[in-house]
This record gives sequence, structure tokens and C-alpha cells, in this order.
Amino acid sequence: MASVYPVVLSGGSGTRLWPLSRAMFPKQFVRFSKSQPNSFLAATLQRLAQERGFAAPLVICNNDHRFLVKDEADRLRIKLGSIVLEPDARNTAPAIAAAAVLVERNDPDGILVVMPSDHVIENDEAFATAVRRASEIAATGKLVLFGIPPGSPHTGYGYIHRGAPLEGFKDAYAVAAFTEKPDRATAEAYLATGEYLWNSGIFVLGARTFLDEVTRLAPEVAAAARAAVANASEDLGFTRLDAKSFGAAPSISVDYAVMERTSAAAVLPLDVGWSDVGSWSSLWELSARDANGNAVHGEAMLEDTSGSYIHSENALVATLGVKDLVIVDTPDALLVADRARAQDVGGLVAKLRKAGRKEHETQVRNYRPWGYFETLNIAPRFQVKLLHVKPGGKLSMQMHHHRSEHWVVVHGTAKVTIGDEEKLVYENQSVYIVATQWHRLENPGKTPLEIIEVQLGSYLGEDDIVRADDVYRRAPDETK
Repeated sequence: MASVYPVVLSGGSGTRLWPLSRAMFPKQFVRFSKSQPNSFLAATLQRLAQERGFAAPLVICNNDHRFLVKDEADRLRIKLGSIVLEPDARNTAPAIAAAAVLVERNDPDGILVVMPSDHVIENDEAFATAVRRASEIAATGKLVLFGIPPGSPHTGYGYIHRGAPLEGFKDAYAVAAFTEKPDRATAEAYLATGEYLWNSGIFVLGARTFLDEVTRLAPEVAAAARAAVANASEDLGFTRLDAKSFGAAPSISVDYAVMERTSAAAVLPLDVGWSDVGSWSSLWELSARDANGNAVHGEAMLEDTSGSYIHSENALVATLGVKDLVIVDTPDALLVADRARAQDVGGLVAKLRKAGRKEHETQVRNYRPWGYFETLNIAPRFQVKLLHVKPGGKLSMQMHHHRSEHWVVVHGTAKVTIGDEEKLVYENQSVYIVATQWHRLENPGKTPLEIIEVQLGSYLGEDDIVRADDVYRRAPDETK
């Protein structure tokens, strides 16, 4: 049997799950409740682990998320085949084509199972079994989609009309047609026939077969993907696709570029407890609910409340006389929405972006390759942060034109460089860095280092950083 290579697409921004999901920390990395042990990405990586007989996963993400992906894999002790960096978001067809090129050059008979990083699948064993079945079909030259038996006339999903049964493969069918997000009356008619399935967005494809079809049906996508891989560079273990080559590809989904135009498409029904978790109403459906239909994550006091989803990270949320609401409280943003309008949250995020606000992009906690910082207080001319530096983490050698900094160690031991002086700073000790002084902070220990940082100055923006040396090789204009 041919080797099966999991390809995880981790480029989404999850705007409909704002304010927990932000551009710099989207939903695939978020743990939506304290009882959720893993992020969606972590669960996806574990789903097709090597212990189940699959090859090491390949993850495709953008530059901003590269260290978040690496940290999740390291935390789970999962060896990745590669972390591939898209220089520009060009939709799914170019990304999958690049993955196919990477697999095909080492294993021409390799099979790809392509899946988003942010879906929920409740039965991982059944999913792994279904992938093995689909890979047998893909080995015959078919491009296989998983179709979800519809449980309702959902208007937010694409539908697949199954055609004739595939000879030799039980419960597998040719694809007769695709429909993108029908209206409710049409969706109800589809359910009545019993011949339609939701399009899961999960594919099982022979690398060579898929590339042949892309070359035939979307040659500009195939050419761009091959050139982007041929001219790719390696950077700290990341594979950087060539920006100029990849940018020549049209921005197009794999459905439009290939699946809706090929005669090789096949669909295999998949009943494993799937959800794309595309909105807060999806999370409400997946969550445990009380007798009044309320799903609560965090501290809440409810009175005469029903059918609501309530999430609070810190403060107590109290409700009185409401129903069918979504209430999501974070330190810097509060969302209150009609649960029936949950699909429209992305429009709010677009307005935030257009207004030049930061809340669409970052949270109070900002993640960096060395750990994270959390803003505790901010006012004119001063700012207080908590710095959390993971073991072995090292900030860049840097200086600031407009601010001075006080560092107080509250947990762990810090190695601090100021100018030519280097010293260890222990708990309940502090150091002071004057504006324009070169300095560096690192954690030489085996436990996390936590520091309270007090910034003083006329400008406190994150772009007031000049780097002289950075072990993470961030670009000069990369403030993340």
C-alpha cells in the first residue's frame, strides 16, 4: 500500500469566532474552554499520527504563525515532515499543489490526505480507517472527497450530489455535481432525495494524479507551485516557498480549480462526528448544555436565560431574561450577538480592520517565538506587561528609541545583557534599561521565566524595536 502523507492546511483566520480568534492567533490555536486539552491544530496532528501508520504530517501555514505551529508539534512531541510557509494567501489550490510537488518528488506514488487544521472529528479511529479506505480508491486514479451525511438543511455548507457507485468499492460514488451553499428550500429538497452530502473540505489524493489534473485544468497553478518549490529556501527548519513564483498563481480554491471540473472526482461518505466549527453557533451545538440549553465556559450567573452560549475568560457574566445569545468576554473585547446571526461576526471583524483598530489582529496576550507577553495596564507614557519566556527562549538583541524599561523577575532566573555587561537576575531582583541601550533577555533555566516589565516613554508601540541579532531570524520589519 502506498504511503499516506497528512497535509494540514493552517492558513485560516477564523474571523467568525472573534474575539477569541484573532489574525495573529486564529481559531486553530485557541483552546475554547479550560476542559479542552488541545487546540484544534493539536487534535488534527494527533488524528493521523505516525503510530496509526501514516507518514509525518506536512503543515502549510503563513509566516506569522510558523512558531505557533512548531510549538504545538513540539509540545505534543510530534515529528513533522515539514512546515511549509506560504508567502502569500492564494487559497487552497496553490497550497495543495505545492504540497503535492513536495511529496511527489520524494515519493511519486504517495497519497495525500488534505485537511483543514480547525475541524472537529469526534471518532479519530473511524476517521483513520476511512482515510485508509479512501487511499485505496485514490491509488486507482480517483480524487476522493469525504462527504458528510447531512443532519439538517444547512445553508452554510457546500453540497455534493453523489452519482453512480464506484465499482469494487462499497459505499463510494462518482461525483455528479457540486452546489455551493444553497438556500434553505434547495437544501431541504436535497435532504429529501437522500443523494446529497455536505462537502467536508477533506481530500485524499494521489500526488501524481492530482498534479496531472492540476496541470491539465489549471496549468498556471501547477506551474507556480512547481516553481515555488524548486526555488524554495530552508530557514530554521521551515520550508519557505519562493514568493515571486507562488505569487504568480491565481487565488483559487481546489474545488473551483480542479474538483468541479475533473471526471476523476469520487466521494466517500464519512460519519465520524464532524464539524467545521465555523461559528459560535457551531460551538454551541458541540458544547455540553444545561437544562435550559445554555453552554457556559467560565464564570457566569444565569437567570431566566435559555439557548445561549456564554464564554468568559476572567470576569463574571450575569444574564437576566435573555435567550439565544452569544456572549464572549475577553480582556479587550466583548461580543454580544444573536445566535442566529453568528455567521455574520466576520463582517464585524472586517469593519474593525477597516477602522484601523488592533482588536481584529491581536489580543491582550501576544505570542512570540520565545513565549508571550501580556499587557496588564497601559496609559499615556507608561505600560506594564508580563513577559513569559519559555525555557531556552531568547529575545533579540535590541534597543528602543523612545522608551526605557524596568524588568522585575517574579519567577525563574533571567540572563540579561545590557551593552557589554551580562548577568543573571534572580527572583525579586530588577534591572533598568535606558532608552537607546542595547539589551537582551533570555531564559537559561528549565522552568518558565516570568518578568514584570514597566515601560516609560513618549511612544510605546511594538514597532519601536531595532534588532541587531535574532536567533529566530525575524525580518527587520517583523514586530511579531
